[in-house]
Amino acid sequence: MQRLFPLFLFCLIAVSAHSQLVSDSVLIEGYYRTFHFLKPARPKASLVFVLHGSGGNGLGTRNGAAKLEAIAPAENILLVYPDGYKKYWNECRKTAQSAANRENINDNAFFDAMIGYFRKNYRIDPQRVFAVGTSGGGHMAYKLALTMPEQFRAITALIANLPDTNNLDCPEKRVAIPVLIVNGTADQVNPYEGGEVKTNGISLGLVRSTDRTFRYWSELAGYQREPTKELLPDTDPTDGKTIERYTYKASGKPEVTLLKVLGGKHDYPNDIDVYLEAWAFFKRQR
Repeated sequence: MQRLFPLFLFCLIAVSAHSQLVSDSVLIEGYYRTFHFLKPARPKASLVFVLHGSGGNGLGTRNGAAKLEAIAPAENILLVYPDGYKKYWNECRKTAQSAANRENINDNAFFDAMIGYFRKNYRIDPQRVFAVGTSGGGHMAYKLALTMPEQFRAITALIANLPDTNNLDCPEKRVAIPVLIVNGTADQVNPYEGGEVKTNGISLGLVRSTDRTFRYWSELAGYQREPTKELLPDTDPTDGKTIERYTYKASGKPEVTLLKVLGGKHDYPNDIDVYLEAWAFFKRQR
């Protein structure tokens, strides 16, 4: 437990030569919460949180987001890799057995403080704040959309479904925002058809199916008919996966899109870069 140690700020040389990775922390209810970020090219940058999965940490997600990092200067993105509490997020699954959930860690205050930090120190565009999360990080992205949608323009959840209705302990503001979901049909950790999630020997409770998760966000946005369906190019025939895109998009309504990875497990498909796909989705949300 990191508790009441001096605030620190240090710099590391990033793998990318174009920028420095900076690490800092904010004090939240007696705990110093850490995060790592790449400085933007100029003011009014888009702020993108990249959220690690259960059992991970912020720096561990950098390799997966390498292509997004490469375009960050040109796109004026301030990329942030926050650290969960003891490697987990206190998201919306009430029966989750992680320390973050059991101790009811205030992750909303953490994100609120980080947004304030970047508004003050880097003059980011407060209308262009996004989150993309994997697995447990995808659940944290859902929580941000459920509980503090006024601070986020859009979110992307990778290999994550919403908690089932009897396993949801977050107060829902029920404000429609753009949501992109990327889930695999053969995922045995986050079951596509719903069920219990287990990882690192910890039960994280029951989740809805992907179809129900997709329907939650699309109905919240006011869509009733069937979504537009598109088969994406199979750029890697050797990975045994293909991707179907289902999209709800209409003037005056938030876009809600599902990338259904046929044959996809609890991993990323090779046919697309999920972080570039998330950024393309975010850019569309003007």
